[in-house]
Amino acid sequence: MSNSTNNREIWVVWGGIFRDTSFQELEAGTEELLGPFHSAEAAEKAWLERMRRMVDIASHRLFVMKATSESKAG
Repeated sequence: MSNSTNNREIWVVWGGIFRDTSFQELEAGTEELLGPFHSAEAAEKAWLERMRRMVDIASHRLFVMKATSESKAG
């Protein structure tokens, strides 16, 4: 049986304000998750719009991330 989500790419933008510029640990309550997006271009556009608004905060970072569904053997 074929699942319609197999081999589809989903893009999200994730991040927030980190405790410091090592970008290892997020400040509690600052997490951001945008998406899902159906293309890298759409995710990058959302990333750019959000980053422009937060440019003055040196410890703010967002990342464009791709997720793909896994096929599960049944």
